[in-house]
Amino acid sequence: MCGRFVLITDLKTIQKDFDIQDISCEHQPSWNITPAQAVPVIIRHNGNNQLVCYRWGLIPSFSKDPSIANKMINARAETVDKKPSFRDAFKKRRCLIVADGFYEWKKEGKSKIPLYFFLKSGRPFGFAGLYETWISPDKKEINTCVITTTDANELIKPIHDRMPVILPKDKERVWLDGDVMDVSALLSILKAYPAEEMNYKSGMGPHSF
Repeated sequence: MCGRFVLITDLKTIQKDFDIQDISCEHQPSWNITPAQAVPVIIRHNGNNQLVCYRWGLIPSFSKDPSIANKMINARAETVDKKPSFRDAFKKRRCLIVADGFYEWKKEGKSKIPLYFFLKSGRPFGFAGLYETWISPDKKEINTCVITTTDANELIKPIHDRMPVILPKDKERVWLDGDVMDVSALLSILKAYPAEEMNYKSGMGPHSF
């Protein structure tokens, strides 16, 4: 599960870290990115990495009701190649959703304490994402995206049984390459990020840690 994430890294660093050639997205740093917001997404277009802004919450191209996006913020890696809402995007429209970390909530009595998970390296990373373009009744194009999830690693498992798929650097190019259509090879990428390379802190926002 991933319902809130963080992106505070500046645009210049993102551009360098992800070898981005084209930018058509205004990046606003945030400690609390929520569904339905426009989020920075990397797609592969004409051989170049392009940074765009897509709304978080997928609207399948065949959907008649855009409110379905409220339920489509995550896609399970185990079924992403089979479910009608995701399988076509999985084959042809894969992306990276840029983040610095994400939140999960720990139950303590009747309260829930936010925990912020991030990479020990301190670098931004890409969630394995999918995207779609939905055409509204008035012919307006709406671009949306979804974050894939998998079984949690040992660091996150005591808090939640699922975690977003964080792609290692050496897998990003394959994931973005629309010419790669080997389902088995793509599914093999969607694994939990190594627990020993991650850490967490309690709280939300820069003043909570």
